[in-house]
Amino acid sequence: MAADDIVTTLVRLGLAVVVGGLIGLNRDLHHKPAGVRTHALVSLGTALMVIAILPPGGEVGQRVDALSRVIQGVLTGIGFLGAGVILHDAGRVRGLTTAATVWLTALIGVACGAGQYVGVAIAFALGALAVQFGGGIERAFRRRFPDMPDDDPSPP
Repeated sequence: MAADDIVTTLVRLGLAVVVGGLIGLNRDLHHKPAGVRTHALVSLGTALMVIAILPPGGEVGQRVDALSRVIQGVLTGIGFLGAGVILHDAGRVRGLTTAATVWLTALIGVACGAGQYVGVAIAFALGALAVQFGGGIERAFRRRFPDMPDDDPSPP
């Protein structure tokens, strides 16, 4: 492996850990079950899987099918991991946002591994905005329209 490829691999894996960790930091600061370590490791693992299939400097060629299968497997596996943070408590469902951030983090890891830095930056920014401000927007909407039916058909 050439020195340039080593640096590229380091940047891709490092970015995956940093971005995943930052998403996890938000969850950790809100005392959610999956925090910095979980999100950083999910992102790192998925980035590593992509790099194993598409190493820096390598030709994509026939590896597209293998990469597609890896991404499908990642999404399935992350679905099970996300299900572990979803709880049913007194007729309410909790943990959906954390499960969604774990899923997003996995896909950001895929993008990091593929060297799609612009996509990583945009997805991170939009995801961070949604997580940071989405709850406040939801609460404001419910205050403004208190008679709106809840999506959850279970009793309160």
